[in-house]
Amino acid sequence: MTSLQISNTHCTDSALISALLAGEKFWPTEPRTLAETGLGEPFLEALLCKTLLIHGRMTGRQIAARCCLPFSLVESALDRLRAARALTHVGSAQFNDYLHALTDEGCERARRHQSESAYAGPAPVPLSDYIISVEAQAVSDEVIRRDDLLSAFWDVSVAPEMLSMLGPAVNSGSGMFLYGAPGNGKSTLARCITTCFGQDIWIPHAVIDGGEVIHLFDPAYHEPAGDAAALPAHDRRWVRIRRPTVVVGGELTMDSLELSHDRSTNVCEAPLQMKSNCGCLLIDDFGRQRISPQELLNRWIIPLENRHDFLTLGSGKKIQIPFEQLILFSTNLNPDDLVDEAFLRRIPYRIEVGDPDEREFHHLFQLEADRANCPYNPQAVEHLLEQYYRHSNRPKRRCHARDLMLLIRHHCVYHDLRFEMLPEYFDQVATRFFSCTQAKPTLPTQGNSPHTTEDVP
Repeated sequence: MTSLQISNTHCTDSALISALLAGEKFWPTEPRTLAETGLGEPFLEALLCKTLLIHGRMTGRQIAARCCLPFSLVESALDRLRAARALTHVGSAQFNDYLHALTDEGCERARRHQSESAYAGPAPVPLSDYIISVEAQAVSDEVIRRDDLLSAFWDVSVAPEMLSMLGPAVNSGSGMFLYGAPGNGKSTLARCITTCFGQDIWIPHAVIDGGEVIHLFDPAYHEPAGDAAALPAHDRRWVRIRRPTVVVGGELTMDSLELSHDRSTNVCEAPLQMKSNCGCLLIDDFGRQRISPQELLNRWIIPLENRHDFLTLGSGKKIQIPFEQLILFSTNLNPDDLVDEAFLRRIPYRIEVGDPDEREFHHLFQLEADRANCPYNPQAVEHLLEQYYRHSNRPKRRCHARDLMLLIRHHCVYHDLRFEMLPEYFDQVATRFFSCTQAKPTLPTQGNSPHTTEDVP
């Protein structure tokens, strides 16, 4: 196997050279024959019929674009359907193309195909091609060094001691527990860790095995990387995306970890671990899901050990898929109190994300001020610490800098004030931001309506 993985096709010289120069390990090249797509004639013809049934009259190039296939392959399939009297030409189009429409017989045929499977999106790729792509782009194959980690965390505040713990854990590829008080950036850490492995990967819109389609690309988790039209020639059934960071919290159920089969459409939706392949899967607020930690972890003991998972299609057939993501469990509880020793052996890294000290607290406000293009005022932060943290022994959280700066911005916009860090602005927002039972300092008066802040229950 070469360092450049090709998806069942022969790469054109220009695309191959571009991929090699870019350091690509996988490049889905454009198929030139139907065999290179891994799809059969019956499936492609059914897909074209369903596409026309849904969208009405379309040119051949419009159909090809909708199915993400080369026009030459679609044109041949359209000719076969026309010969079978399933469709007809209803007009001419540019570039030796035609406007196509289904005949009555074609509509009946399309409805029959639709009852078997309602999928009518981009043509899927074979499961075997998807497996090759994941193996080529897996995070476990990447070696992360200190400079890579520093680059990934360039715009967030992370103590050197934390980086020293994160580095070996990330390189292990075996996952980790991040535990500590809420609001200290465990989710931010997970997103930054993902960028250590390189920015972009390729995933297919959908995968097919034995005639059953699994919908994979999900805009909720997958962010397209740049303009696809600007890329060298490639198989348009694949999407270039940022490495995914899939975050799921208390809404997680066991059903989220299995293929979701819609009986009305006969189309499956990929589970969360499949959507997070080649990226990170963060189980946020672990221990507070509607399922027990033991039930969830027992589901993943074998996949974590063997790096593959088994899923069941709607037909009952079991398929094996890669389990190639970095899994992070974020919790406010001690992992030792949640799971047994057998599972902890499989996730040996348990890292506490503690509260920032005062020096880091200042640094967090400086970062937020720089992001907001606001002059940094250390005296205002000192006022905040003195009035709202030291006397009340209130714990400092990393999210406080971001949240308080946002509230100050809203306050300044509403009162038509210049956005800046001033002690009186912190007083205005802090007394409403913190939920505690002790009295707050008196707010400065505004106009002729002096007032004080009451205790917040």
